[in-house]
Amino acid sequence: MHSLLSKLLIKRGIENEKDLSKEEKEWFSEKERILSLKDEVSSEDIKKFCQTQIGIIEDQWKNLDNTTLKNERLIMIHTIYSTLIKAINASKVEREILEDYLTQLIK
Repeated sequence: MHSLLSKLLIKRGIENEKDLSKEEKEWFSEKERILSLKDEVSSEDIKKFCQTQIGIIEDQWKNLDNTTLKNERLIMIHTIYSTLIKAINASKVEREILEDYLTQLIK
Protein backbone atom coordinates (compact mmCIF):
# COMPACT_ATOMS: atom_id res chain seq x y z
CA MET A 1 0.00 0.00 0.00
CA HIS A 2 1.17 3.52 -0.78
CA SER A 3 2.78 5.25 2.20
CA LEU A 4 0.23 8.09 2.22
CA LEU A 5 -2.64 5.64 2.42
CA SER A 6 -0.89 3.70 5.18
CA LYS A 7 -0.44 6.92 7.15
CA LEU A 8 -4.13 7.72 6.67
CA LEU A 9 -5.11 4.32 8.04
CA ILE A 10 -2.82 4.84 11.05
CA LYS A 11 -4.26 8.31 11.67
CA ARG A 12 -7.77 6.84 11.64
CA GLY A 13 -6.68 4.15 14.09
CA ILE A 14 -7.09 1.30 11.60
CA GLU A 15 -4.36 -1.30 12.00
CA ASN A 16 -5.24 -3.58 9.10
CA GLU A 17 -6.98 -3.23 5.75
CA LYS A 18 -9.20 -6.15 6.76
CA ASP A 19 -10.85 -3.84 9.30
CA LEU A 20 -12.23 -1.65 6.52
CA SER A 21 -15.81 -1.84 5.28
CA LYS A 22 -16.48 -2.92 1.71
CA GLU A 23 -16.94 0.71 0.61
CA GLU A 24 -13.75 1.80 2.36
CA LYS A 25 -11.80 -1.05 0.74
CA GLU A 26 -13.09 0.02 -2.67
CA TRP A 27 -12.17 3.64 -1.95
CA PHE A 28 -8.64 2.71 -0.80
CA SER A 29 -8.23 0.34 -3.75
CA GLU A 30 -9.15 3.09 -6.21
CA LYS A 31 -6.80 5.57 -4.53
CA GLU A 32 -4.01 2.96 -4.55
CA ARG A 33 -4.56 2.46 -8.29
CA ILE A 34 -4.32 6.21 -8.90
CA LEU A 35 -1.20 6.59 -6.77
CA SER A 36 0.52 3.70 -8.55
CA LEU A 37 0.07 5.17 -12.04
CA LYS A 38 3.19 6.05 -13.97
CA ASP A 39 4.18 9.71 -14.09
CA GLU A 40 4.69 9.77 -17.84
CA VAL A 41 3.03 8.22 -20.85
CA SER A 42 5.37 6.22 -23.05
CA SER A 43 5.17 5.79 -26.81
CA GLU A 44 4.16 2.16 -26.14
CA ASP A 45 1.24 3.42 -24.01
CA ILE A 46 0.13 5.66 -26.87
CA LYS A 47 0.52 2.79 -29.33
CA LYS A 48 -1.63 0.48 -27.17
CA PHE A 49 -4.27 3.20 -26.84
CA CYS A 50 -4.34 3.72 -30.60
CA GLN A 51 -4.63 -0.02 -31.23
CA THR A 52 -7.56 -0.22 -28.82
CA GLN A 53 -9.27 2.69 -30.51
CA ILE A 54 -8.74 1.13 -33.96
CA GLY A 55 -10.39 -2.05 -32.70
CA ILE A 56 -13.38 -0.07 -31.44
CA ILE A 57 -13.68 1.78 -34.75
CA GLU A 58 -13.48 -1.45 -36.74
CA ASP A 59 -16.26 -2.92 -34.58
CA GLN A 60 -18.39 0.14 -35.33
CA TRP A 61 -17.87 -0.36 -39.07
CA LYS A 62 -19.75 -3.65 -38.77
CA ASN A 63 -22.95 -1.71 -38.05
CA LEU A 64 -24.76 -1.51 -41.38
CA ASP A 65 -27.03 1.25 -40.04
CA ASN A 66 -24.20 3.81 -39.81
CA THR A 67 -24.79 7.04 -41.66
CA THR A 68 -22.38 8.11 -44.37
CA LEU A 69 -21.20 10.97 -42.16
CA LYS A 70 -20.45 8.60 -39.28
CA ASN A 71 -18.49 6.26 -41.58
CA GLU A 72 -16.51 9.20 -42.96
CA ARG A 73 -15.62 10.27 -39.43
CA LEU A 74 -14.67 6.70 -38.48
CA ILE A 75 -12.39 6.50 -41.53
CA MET A 76 -10.76 9.81 -40.62
CA ILE A 77 -10.19 8.80 -36.99
CA HIS A 78 -8.95 5.33 -38.03
CA THR A 79 -6.45 7.00 -40.37
CA ILE A 80 -5.19 9.27 -37.57
CA TYR A 81 -4.67 6.40 -35.13
CA SER A 82 -3.01 4.27 -37.81
CA THR A 83 -0.68 7.13 -38.71
CA LEU A 84 0.30 7.60 -35.08
CA ILE A 85 1.16 3.90 -34.82
CA LYS A 86 3.21 4.10 -38.02
CA ALA A 87 5.07 7.14 -36.68
CA ILE A 88 5.88 5.35 -33.44
CA ASN A 89 7.05 2.24 -35.28
CA ALA A 90 8.99 4.28 -37.85
CA SER A 91 11.40 5.65 -35.30
CA LYS A 92 12.06 2.12 -34.06
CA VAL A 93 12.56 0.78 -37.58
CA GLU A 94 14.75 3.74 -38.52
CA ARG A 95 16.90 3.18 -35.43
CA GLU A 96 17.23 -0.55 -36.21
CA ILE A 97 18.26 0.21 -39.80
CA LEU A 98 20.85 2.72 -38.59
CA GLU A 99 22.19 0.26 -35.99
CA ASP A 100 22.51 -2.45 -38.67
CA TYR A 101 24.26 -0.02 -40.99
CA LEU A 102 26.71 1.11 -38.31
CA THR A 103 27.34 -2.49 -37.31
CA GLN A 104 28.25 -3.30 -40.91
CA LEU A 105 30.64 -0.33 -41.01
CA ILE A 106 32.38 -1.55 -37.86
CA LYS A 107 32.96 -5.04 -39.22
